Parts: sequence; C-alpha cells; structure tokens
Amino acid sequence: MVLLILVFAAAALGQPNEPLRQAGPVPRYEVKRASGRIVVDGKLEDAAWQQANTLTFQFPWEGQTGARQKTAARLLWDDQFLYVGYDCEDSDITAQYTQRDDPTYQDDAVELFINPNPSQVFYYGLEMNARATLYDYFYAFPKLLIKRLDFTGVQLATNLRGTLNTGGAKDAGWSLELAIPWPNFEELTKKLPPEAGSSWTANLNRWDGVQPHRRLSLWSDSALVRPSPHNPARFGKLVFVK
Repeated sequence: MVLLILVFAAAALGQPNEPLRQAGPVPRYEVKRASGRIVVDGKLEDAAWQQANTLTFQFPWEGQTGARQKTAARLLWDDQFLYVGYDCEDSDITAQYTQRDDPTYQDDAVELFINPNPSQVFYYGLEMNARATLYDYFYAFPKLLIKRLDFTGVQLATNLRGTLNTGGAKDAGWSLELAIPWPNFEELTKKLPPEAGSSWTANLNRWDGVQPHRRLSLWSDSALVRPSPHNPARFGKLVFVK
C-alpha cells in the first residue's frame, strides 16, 4: 500500500520524461447536449449529430511518412451517456485485433484520453480499432497504467466504407461511434452527469496505416518530440453546455 501511494504521488507531478516542442495553445470544445436519441451503429446519421460541433485532427510530426488522411470527431452528452463519433478518411482499412484489451493502437484505430478532474493528471484511455475492438485502461500518469480496468455498458460500433484487410484496395474510410455510461467516470468525479458549464480535459487521437508508413494525428498537439499522444498537460478543454 505504501508503495502504491508513492507511485500515485509521483504520478501527480504529471511531467512526461521526455523533451517538449513549442506548440500553440490547447484547443477548447463545447460538448452540446444531444437533441434526440442516438442509435450507436457506427454511421453517425442520427439528427443529433448534425447539431454537434466538429473538431479536426492535426499532423504535428513531419518525420512520419504515412498518408495525411483526415479525421473529424464530434462529442455529445445526455443524462445517460457521453457520446463520441469519429469519421476517418482511409484508402486502405486494416485491423487485425478482435479481443478486448488487445493492442488495438497497432491497427487503424482512434483513441479517447479523458480526464474528468483537471486538477490532477490521471486519465482514462479508450483505444478502438476499425473492428470496434476496445482496449481500455486507467493511467496514473506517468508512472502506472492499469490495464485491468474495464468500462461497463459501453456501446461501440464501426461502419466501413470499403473492405477490411484486403491490401491495396481503394477504400473510402470508416466511422466509429461510442457511448460511455457516466458511472464509468466515478473514480475521478462525483458530478455525473456533469453540470452544464463543467470542464473536463481530453485528447482524441488516430493511429493510421501500417509500419513503416504509419502516422499519428490528434486534436491537441501533445508537444512531444517523438510521435506520442500521452501528455495530459496538453489535453484540450471540454466544456459541457446545454
């Protein structure tokens, strides 16, 4: 127990053990309340999504050789769920992993890193591939990642505009839809669902392509020298609004 407390105390310092680049201000996004029912089928066609603001991903690392394929994401909330939708341009959709907590980040995948309590640097990670396989964990940043965390009641689906793992196929892209029940966040905050005006922090990321031509894009530039999204000090700001 003493060791665990020391690990968490070290994590609370919240500094990545690697150099940083100069980067612009972290972005801000207003999470609107859903205007109607959302069916989680991966298609992002429900009317409520049309009211959501769109955020786009950036490509901070010039050294990567993968294609710069666009990603757009949107978030909504209601009394039961936090909703996240991703739309990914992709000319060759690839994903191998099918079991919960497989290393989905090695596939064509999107991620949500989210912190309900910005006064500290711990956060939840959800990494989801084009097969709708989920890898979820709790990160006591930067010292301790707890893989055995499993979110409950999560709804997750993808919709492929092309064929999977066919190599060289001219696909159009894929979309992913996610609904997270609020009780999954209760270790870090008791105000669930969040009140209008509440602020959380988050980053949304995408791993795209296969090695050696693989590229990371993300909403808020992590400012790390090497391609990595893990820097909660650079997460963007989510503001919940009515």
